[in-house]
Amino acid sequence: MAQLPKLGEQQLRSEQLFDGAFLKAFRDRVRLPDGSEADREYVVHPGAVMIVPLLDVGAGGLKVVLERQYRYPVGRTITEFPAGKLDPGESTLACAQRELREETGYTAREWARAGVLHPVVAYSTEFIEVWFARGLKAGERALDVGEFLDVFMATPQELLAWCRDGTITDAKTLIGALWLQNVQNGSWTLDWQQAPAP
Repeated sequence: MAQLPKLGEQQLRSEQLFDGAFLKAFRDRVRLPDGSEADREYVVHPGAVMIVPLLDVGAGGLKVVLERQYRYPVGRTITEFPAGKLDPGESTLACAQRELREETGYTAREWARAGVLHPVVAYSTEFIEVWFARGLKAGERALDVGEFLDVFMATPQELLAWCRDGTITDAKTLIGALWLQNVQNGSWTLDWQQAPAP
């Protein structure tokens, strides 16, 4: 759907408020569709990926690989799918492969891009590309310095139950569960590809 011109906002000036190692914050003055002006404060984010890792457990059984990680801004341990931010110049698939290996130790034989989500459109440029991975092979994790997380497996039914009862509140993981549910029931399809060499 194309954006309607009557809803656009024109930047008049921009002021950088914060220049961090990871995030940058700005305050812009904009002209609104009715000609009036307003301020817009937002965070510039490099973008990220999330992986929905599918683990074949035999006899047609399936589990997903999940993580528990303490998230300082909300002050609690969050259950989520593996994910991570893009490095400069890195493709989203290369990032997905790297993050899955580093955080869980798994590599995948096949990959499929599901889509993209914008988790906080009101105040951030962040996008998260959603990838599915299958044909998993276990290996050694290589966590970043200062990164601590637990890796565990769950059935899709357990995942959906946790989404429903509020155990899972992470937006990207809720979207991953939506994708998984629709792929499993045949409503949505994925275009699988062999994993390129790392």
